[in-house]
Amino acid sequence: MLHRNAPLSETGRLRLAICVVDDGWPLRRAAERFQVSPTTAKRWSDRYRELGAAGMVDRSSRPHSSPRQTPTRTERRIIKVRLARRWGPARIGYFLSLNPATVHRVLTRFGLARLAHLDRATGRVIRRYEHERPGDLIHVDIKKLGNIPDGGGHKTHGRAAGSRNSTRSAPVANNATTKRAKLGYAYLHNAVDDHSRLAYTEILLDETKESATAFWIRARAFFAAAGVTVSRVLTDNGSCYRSHLFRDTLAETGVVHKRTRPYRPQTNGKVERYNRTLMDEWAYARAYASEQQRRDALAGWLHTYNHHRAHTALGGQPPASRVPNLTGQNS
Repeated sequence: MLHRNAPLSETGRLRLAICVVDDGWPLRRAAERFQVSPTTAKRWSDRYRELGAAGMVDRSSRPHSSPRQTPTRTERRIIKVRLARRWGPARIGYFLSLNPATVHRVLTRFGLARLAHLDRATGRVIRRYEHERPGDLIHVDIKKLGNIPDGGGHKTHGRAAGSRNSTRSAPVANNATTKRAKLGYAYLHNAVDDHSRLAYTEILLDETKESATAFWIRARAFFAAAGVTVSRVLTDNGSCYRSHLFRDTLAETGVVHKRTRPYRPQTNGKVERYNRTLMDEWAYARAYASEQQRRDALAGWLHTYNHHRAHTALGGQPPASRVPNLTGQNS
């Protein structure tokens, strides 16, 4: 690639070479005309004689031989440690008494993935996929979330005051101790479209088969209103999803139910990543004064996520950009 101050482009090199080789210009005259040194003029004219116009492109600056390259035996040790222990360049370097920069160059040379792209359980590169059309696969999952006490918890008042706010007097054997109030949990039922990342979330009281099934009925209606026809659903192996009720409800509408392998949440990774985003940008984004205040903020956040928030997996576009009929303009 040419640098910003390069006097000659590929076209300029060719014109210079033609002047010297075909038109018989002296090297010094051609060099002066094209504002380069005679040495440069000779280099491009010689390449033109040898290779023609194809010789005007830049060549790799990589040396033909590298006598000081890391020995093959050392490279094998680096790769072996990386695959066996999944360490980064710095830790491998300390372990093998090598410069971490050397380890990094070796890993780059052999095309080993970044640690963030590896499956922690197997060390293999994570296989990423995306279905071609909205509705081809909907990821469904449940996220358990502790409720906020009235008046706010530790994020509002600090750890000590927040703890006092979330406890109540409860006499026990010695009539002198207290225990934490049973604030309960919220169960976030989430559905995310594999292709568009369009998301639908409800906060329910439990994760029973009745709740999970009712949620799916409403989620399917949400996707249908956006013009998305659901053909497959992917869930984990929770009891609510293994129930006959959930299975029969999907079967009645012709939806295929697929479940992940046990202890493999990575398979349902898109909704797991959505859960994390939900926690970071809504549930724990600010200090809420009550659980109701947090729940009231969900609808606005969900609209922002679907219609306005830039999604890195979609090239900076929101999920709505991949669902043309989300606002009903084509219905």
